[in-house]
Amino acid sequence: MKKIQIEVIKTHFDEDLAKEYGVKSPCPAHKVGEVFISNGFDKPENFCDEAWKAIYQYVFALAHMGENEIFYFKDWITKPKVAINSCNDGVRPVIFKLTQLDEESKTPEFYKTNDGQ
Repeated sequence: MKKIQIEVIKTHFDEDLAKEYGVKSPCPAHKVGEVFISNGFDKPENFCDEAWKAIYQYVFALAHMGENEIFYFKDWITKPKVAINSCNDGVRPVIFKLTQLDEESKTPEFYKTNDGQ
């Protein structure tokens, strides 16, 4: 299993929706350029809980993918080892680039099989 780099590549603030629904400001949780590292299981420190819920399944899948595998029948992201995801905030979403690193991650004890793998 590989470590995953999570980079904030874009933030968005929909002013029309914000006015209509009373949202006062862009998301304060993350800024473009921030980088986090996940072991493929755990939420990185200082990472938004709601964003983690939205992207976790992609982090997990990417951590377990082979070197040249591509997500979803090759009709989404066509670059191996990469996924682009966002949080679920419809008014002020944050966009993340997930990248599988070459560095191996230590498998948590609860995930190991009987043979220690």
